[in-house]
Amino acid sequence: MGILSNHPPTGKTPQVSLFLPDLSGGGAEKVMVNLAEGFARRGLRVDLVLVQAAGAYLSQIPPGIRIINLHARSAYTAFPGLIAYLRREKPQALLSTLDLTNLIAILSGRLARTPARLVIRIANTVSIQHRSPAKKGLERLALSSIYPWADEIVAVSDSVAADLSRYTGIPEGRIRTILNPTISPRLMEEAGQPLDHPWFSPGAAPVVLGVGRLTRQKDFGTLISAFARLRATRPARLIILGEGEERSHLENLVQERGLVGDVELPGFVQNPYAYMHRAAVFVLSSIWEGLPNSLIEALACGCPVVSTDCPGGPAEILDGGKYGHLVPPGDPENMAEAIGKVLNGDKRQPPRSWLAKYEIETVLNEYLAVLGVEYTPLNSPGRGL
Repeated sequence: MGILSNHPPTGKTPQVSLFLPDLSGGGAEKVMVNLAEGFARRGLRVDLVLVQAAGAYLSQIPPGIRIINLHARSAYTAFPGLIAYLRREKPQALLSTLDLTNLIAILSGRLARTPARLVIRIANTVSIQHRSPAKKGLERLALSSIYPWADEIVAVSDSVAADLSRYTGIPEGRIRTILNPTISPRLMEEAGQPLDHPWFSPGAAPVVLGVGRLTRQKDFGTLISAFARLRATRPARLIILGEGEERSHLENLVQERGLVGDVELPGFVQNPYAYMHRAAVFVLSSIWEGLPNSLIEALACGCPVVSTDCPGGPAEILDGGKYGHLVPPGDPENMAEAIGKVLNGDKRQPPRSWLAKYEIETVLNEYLAVLGVEYTPLNSPGRGL
């Protein structure tokens, strides 16, 4: 176990520790980074405890937040390091996310006999995640047996909470919904930064944008197929930001559909918001979700959206289609039609008041309440600087 830090250890007990596998460029990781930054801004001592200190967001962690690297090969082998950390540092609260790390956090907390208040965050629609039948059986048994040991179970949307309850038998009253802290001042600042890309020059064809890991869950193949239908009727271009194991499949699909030159897959980018701010339409093509940050971010950047009405949070975010077009998952024909409607002016964008519940300061207050952390804000007259 090692400490990576932009400041020397203070010797004081961390008030909030956040545990996750790494800082790769996914939605759950982004949320935990936003929470860590927000807690630190409120004056709390914060540790980010990582199975491996790696990933695209590692360079974004500001001074004042300790990064604890457990140097484990997987979450399974992180047990000894996390137990040792909890016994040594005795944080007031531990927040974890993602199914396996949630289980490891709960078991480590019990074995360490830590006084830390343990909160787990459910980031996705658990029942639909693809596993073999044997693994699904073990998963259901593990979650239903171990999750109730947590002090608080937080789901990122009402639909995720309902799904977890149905899947595990945990009463819905035991699960609290807290939305993602997606909208921050930094997001809005980065949205306005310059973007040097010829497809966004004046008079260029409209750009359709997708953002997310190149995985089966995000189903960018359907988006490419929908774009091929759209492109047959009008000039347009498609950019999909993200990286993942489906890259080769998607690149082959672009070639098969004759879309080379009109589709780009640039990989992970540090600032997707500049693209969202300038795109003609953002499309979420997922098969399932939890509470898709990218959909909220696009709306915050002023980009009209099309989304699948998949299990998870899209319908909640879009108020049942009031603030964006909802289409069935895996349906390129309906998706292409909805994209065309947006390009023809049917944009359905929400008022700023609708998005306020996703602002980071609002969500921070909810997390601080469930974490039960006592602290004195930096601007309080009772705190010495």
